[in-house]
This record gives sequence, structure tokens and C-alpha cells, in this order.
Amino acid sequence: MPAFPSDIAFTESVKTIQTQKGSRSQYARMEQGSGWQTKVTEELKAFLSELDMFYLGTASQSGQPYIQYRGGSPGFLKVLDETTLGFADFAGNRQYITLGNLAENPQAFLFLIDYVHRRRVKIWGTARIVEDDPELLAQLHEPTYPARVERAILFAVTAWDINCPQHIHPRLPQAEVLKLVQQLQAENEQLKKEQARLIMQMKSGL
Repeated sequence: MPAFPSDIAFTESVKTIQTQKGSRSQYARMEQGSGWQTKVTEELKAFLSELDMFYLGTASQSGQPYIQYRGGSPGFLKVLDETTLGFADFAGNRQYITLGNLAENPQAFLFLIDYVHRRRVKIWGTARIVEDDPELLAQLHEPTYPARVERAILFAVTAWDINCPQHIHPRLPQAEVLKLVQQLQAENEQLKKEQARLIMQMKSGL
């Protein structure tokens, strides 16, 4: 059994390189201190409630990695209990690479990123497919999101950590950009009306 939750990522080879590069003492202090989390906290739950996308990592039995983008309504990655997350698996291009990987290797990884506020969270664990559970599918389904739910994917959290914001380029979601554009358009129209009024006022004074 690992001595620390972070050992899921900090293998002996990783620790050896950390020692060579001079960062092992820093992470050793982290391990002895608060360390990485193993359960869903209120902080993580709040973060998930705003998230409308994430990246899911799986690997085949031979170790070939695969990363898949997942998108939905804000909060579609749901907290089911203090160690379990779940989300609806929507109909897609029918390659089934993630499903095939999980069928032979349950180890999985979630990379969560908020581009607007430059926040990211890494979650290690295992995942499994649930095909025939109408109650669970109803719990995970988002009626406002236009996609067909085919199954559920449950993610068992082993460890998670908040990553630093360094090198995250801020990006605004389309809805936020449209809101700003509409606001600027409305202000522009108001300025045009005010300009026209002032011109008419000046002409009438001549």
C-alpha cells in the first residue's frame, strides 16, 4: 500500500528524478504535511459545479494512453459520494476507445481546467462503465443538454491535487464572449442615438 496518496504519481523513478533535479525535498515536505486529498471536499465540489468540460485519460492493457475531451452542461461531472464521481456518456463517433480501454484496464485520470480563472485539478483513480441502471442514468442526465445518453461512467477517486496556474492562457467561453459583445453593441447603439440627438440639437440652434 502506498505510504502517501501522491505515490500514485510519484513513483520511485519519479522520486529519483526529483532528487536529481533538486525538488524532492520540497515534495517530501508536502507528503509529510497536508499532502494530496483522497476524498471530495467542498472546495472540489464547488469547482465541479461550474465545470462544463474536462479531459479523461485511460490506457490500454499494454499501456498505450488515450485522452478524450468531455463536454456538457456546467456541473455535468457530478459528485455521487465522497470518493465517487459520475457523468453521462453521450453518443459520439462510436470508436469506443475509452470503453475498450476501461474493459481491460480500469486505471483512469481526470484533468479538470477552468481557463477563465486559470485553475486546474488533477484526479487519479479508476473508472468503470455502467450500462443498465436507469436510476443512475436519470441522476446523471442533464435535460437542458442536447445529447443522447448511452451509459454512465463512474470514477472512483484515489487522489487529487490542485495544480498551479502557471502557463494557463485565459480563455473566455462563447457564452461569456457573446454577453460582452451584446453589451458593447447595446452601448454602441446608445451612443449613436445620443450622437444623432446632439447633431439635431446643434442644427436646430443654427
